[in-house]
Amino acid sequence: MEALHRNMMDSSATARRPIAQLDDAAANRIAAGEVVERPASAVKELLENALDAGATRIDIAYSEGGKTLISVDDNGHGIPAEELPLALSRHATSKIDGSDLLNIHSFGFRGEALPSLGAVARLTITSRAEGAAEAATLTVEAGQHSPIRPAARSEGTRVEVAGLFRATPARLKFLRTDRAEAQAIADTVKRLAMTAPEVGITLRDVTADTKGRTVFRADPQIGPEAMKARLTAILGRDFTENAIRIEAEREGIRLTGFAALPTYSRGAAVAQFLFVNGRPVRDKLLTGALRAAYSDFLSRDRHPAAALFLDCPAERVDVNVHPAKAEVRFRDPGLARGLIVSGLKHALANAGHRASTTVSNAALGAFQPERPIAPVYQMERSPSLATARPGFAEDPGWAGGHVEHGASFEDGSPEPDEKLSLPLGTARAQLHENYIVAQTETGIVLVDQHAAHERLVYETLKTRMGENGVPRQALLIPDIVELEANDLARVLSEAEALARAGLVIEAFGPGALCVRETPAILGTCDSTALVRDIADELADLGNTQTLMDRIEAVLSRMACHGSVRSGRRMNAEEMNALLRDMEATPHSGQCNHGRPTYISLSLADIERLFGRT
Repeated sequence: MEALHRNMMDSSATARRPIAQLDDAAANRIAAGEVVERPASAVKELLENALDAGATRIDIAYSEGGKTLISVDDNGHGIPAEELPLALSRHATSKIDGSDLLNIHSFGFRGEALPSLGAVARLTITSRAEGAAEAATLTVEAGQHSPIRPAARSEGTRVEVAGLFRATPARLKFLRTDRAEAQAIADTVKRLAMTAPEVGITLRDVTADTKGRTVFRADPQIGPEAMKARLTAILGRDFTENAIRIEAEREGIRLTGFAALPTYSRGAAVAQFLFVNGRPVRDKLLTGALRAAYSDFLSRDRHPAAALFLDCPAERVDVNVHPAKAEVRFRDPGLARGLIVSGLKHALANAGHRASTTVSNAALGAFQPERPIAPVYQMERSPSLATARPGFAEDPGWAGGHVEHGASFEDGSPEPDEKLSLPLGTARAQLHENYIVAQTETGIVLVDQHAAHERLVYETLKTRMGENGVPRQALLIPDIVELEANDLARVLSEAEALARAGLVIEAFGPGALCVRETPAILGTCDSTALVRDIADELADLGNTQTLMDRIEAVLSRMACHGSVRSGRRMNAEEMNALLRDMEATPHSGQCNHGRPTYISLSLADIERLFGRT
């Protein structure tokens, strides 16, 4: 039977069939598979149409994860009644005239979304154009149009999609659960809401048992802080409080947005939002650049959080790469990547020793104060007592560890009070030979001396390497590395950049190159494996960071071994010198692996722990 089945399949596959033109309905159903992959794709297309229509208010509703109902209602400029049938025709659009496919300033331009939806679902459009006497409605199901009818509507357009994929029931089997599809819809709406802070957007779940629950609501924001307010509404206050503003520009390309501090990292790349000319994209080049910018601050299992907006002339980026329009192609990808890497690194350096507030919040959450059974009488705190003995724990036997007698000078006089106003305050004690307790005007700071000094040494080593270049060691016998022609061309094109990083290569006949010098800091390295890793990275991303990553990894290990070790007792001068160096060194708020180097607790937080508020 199996042999008979194979013969039948072979004969049907090899038998010639005449070429025939597919009807419009079949063509639309096939094309819908590219444009509308799932309910979230339909929501994306309809929401983008509403934004292109100049809407300032958009209401979105769905039922059963969008499988039975999707509706998008806006107050945009609307569609004239006589143009409704044309709006449902393939490749009919008001966004472009077709003369210049690179000068695109709208979300939509292909004219495929509405006819694709009409081919796989029951689609109803009700719209009233600006200045029109009345609204009109039109329904299409399985490609068949109903007559245009008058409708009651004040302004804008309402698009309703019922029974998605009812014309292609096999597609329904590939959809996930209602909850998963609903989550995908919410993610899509939030991503697009970031691009238009001036537009109010509401998302509701109208499934029977939810009673019209509001899933997401973003009020319109106006003013210079509109984007920050919108990101706060979507990503939460923790993100914006622990993010730094990004503003950079190079050769006509502008980068704006917010990027979180390294200590506010995530376990997966779920908080990375990238936009090109306002369009949400999932671009490997841009995500690689974001990762490279944080490579010096995060371990491989941590991921940065950021919302970055790249704006460039429309003719310098091609958005017509895929029907879903989630991919873009830059005319100069190296320029775009370099702007992201340099812009983020510069902004992170300007953040200085700052660490995320979530670190302190987590520390406070770890405390479990005892709750008194009955109210306890508390004396009011005396200001004189608070300042008379700033290093109150002067008993060397005080539980906790080594105490530096109030962090006093050698003559026994206390530290000047003006040091309390410095960001990290003045040292008061050392606990367990590793943790420095410092007092500030508003609270206390707990410093991990090993992690902090490790970052200081690392930054010093990097600065010296940048000033003096990467030392190289010549190979007694040069290594010959064989590569495919394309890989060889890519690596040789980066020979000058690799030489600055300490790797000297040159062509060695067809299909091979010669490695004459390697970075001395790497010691004895496998130059063949290194070159092939660089070739793979160039093929994948168009650039390479492999060599510098390896060099910086060695510097990081050197910094770890050359820093103040846990278990070493430090005197007051040493502790305060470490605090001052941290204040003056970029990135000192986190160690080389992205962990915090200090925790800051406000006096108000501490008093809440003891029930004093």
